[in-house]
Amino acid sequence: MAVEFRLTLAGDIPLGQVAELAAPGATETRTTSGNRMLSAALNEERGYVVDVTSGIHGYYDAEDDDGSLWVWEPETYVDVDFYMRKDVLADRGIPHMLATVANVLDGRTEDAALVLNGNWLLLTRVGGKRRKHRPTWWSHHEVDRDLA
Repeated sequence: MAVEFRLTLAGDIPLGQVAELAAPGATETRTTSGNRMLSAALNEERGYVVDVTSGIHGYYDAEDDDGSLWVWEPETYVDVDFYMRKDVLADRGIPHMLATVANVLDGRTEDAALVLNGNWLLLTRVGGKRRKHRPTWWSHHEVDRDLA
């Protein structure tokens, strides 16, 4: 079973621009619905597979720190999905993924959200201000420095 992290950026952003930040050298393929997707298998180097897709009329929800439901509905968006095997999660997957998320956020200005397994909100950026959610998750993985 894989663990999934999804970084969503709000806006009509060219996939190639996001892929250059998240997965240089990604190859173009198609989703099951036929939409364009850029993908890279980086298991050996970084501990994950990454897919970059876009869409319209997005709907995202996740549990916030206090158990309340966080909801976001960007009109257009780009998703960067990271898939990791549990056996590489802590030592390679999460540290490399967070460095990549930081790289994407540093290279783009759009509102954004990072969600774990489609259920737990970890990070948001709204109006240029980043906010970490679930402080115990961040401190447990000792990765607080990457997305300060």
